[in-house]
Amino acid sequence: MAVLTAPHPAAGASAGPRMLVERNLMIYRHTWALLVAEVFEPVLYLVSIGIGIGQLVGRVPGLGGPSGADVPYSAFVAPALLATAAMNGAMNETTFNMFSKLRTNHTYDSILATPMTVRDVAFGEVLWALLRGTLVTTGFLAVVTAFGLAHSPWILLVVPGAALVGFAFAAAGLAVVTYLRSWQDFQFIQLAMLPMFLFATTFYPLGVYPRWIQVVVECLPLYQSIELIRQPALGEIGPGLLLPVVYLLLMGLIGLRVALPRMQRVLLH
Repeated sequence: MAVLTAPHPAAGASAGPRMLVERNLMIYRHTWALLVAEVFEPVLYLVSIGIGIGQLVGRVPGLGGPSGADVPYSAFVAPALLATAAMNGAMNETTFNMFSKLRTNHTYDSILATPMTVRDVAFGEVLWALLRGTLVTTGFLAVVTAFGLAHSPWILLVVPGAALVGFAFAAAGLAVVTYLRSWQDFQFIQLAMLPMFLFATTFYPLGVYPRWIQVVVECLPLYQSIELIRQPALGEIGPGLLLPVVYLLLMGLIGLRVALPRMQRVLLH
C-alpha cells in the first residue's frame, strides 16, 4: 500500500491534490496493465465496427472539414471512440475505484488523518481521473494513427480535448459516487452510460435520427465530447467548437459544486 506523506502547511493549496496524484501514480506503476486494458477495449470496437463494418458502409457524406467531403466510416468512428475512451477512463476512476476507497477499503480515513482536507481529496481524485482519461486517450490516439486514420494535423487537439472531457466526467462521477449505497447501484450508471454510448453519434451521424431525437442526442454530454474530438480530427476548426467546450466546462464545475458538500458529509460524518 502506498504511503501518503502529509503536505507541509506552507506548501500551498495545490500540494494536497498533487500528492494524491503522486500516490495514485505510485500504485499504477505496478498495475499499469489496467490502463492498457482500457485502451484495448476501444481498439476492439474500432477494428470490429469501424474497420470491419466500415468495409460494408463505405464513406460518410459531408463530414470532411470545411469542404464537406466524404470521409471513410472508420475515420468517422475513431474520434468518437477517442472521446469515449476519455469518458470511461475518467468515470471509472471516480466511480468504481473511488467507491472502493470510500466504502470498502476506507482509504480516505487515513488520508484525512493528515493535514489534507476533503477538498484536497476531491480535487486530487478529479485531477488523477483527468490524467488517467488523457493517458488512455493518448494511447488510443497512437493506435488510431498507426491504423492510418489521422487525416488532419488538427487531430493533435484531441489531447487537450480529452483532458476537458476527462474533467467533465470525472467531476460528474465524483458527484455520483457520493449517492451510491452498494455495488448493485452501479447498474444505474451502466443504464445511463450504455444508451449514451450507442446513440450519441458514436456509430451513426446525427442526421439519421428524426429531429426530436436529434435534440435529445445533442443534449447528451458524450455527444458534446464526441463533437469536441471529431471536429478537429476531421480538420474542422471553427466557432462550432465553443459549444462543447462551454458545455463540458459547465458540466465539470457543476459536478464539483454538487460533489464537494456531499463528500464533506460522507467523509466527515
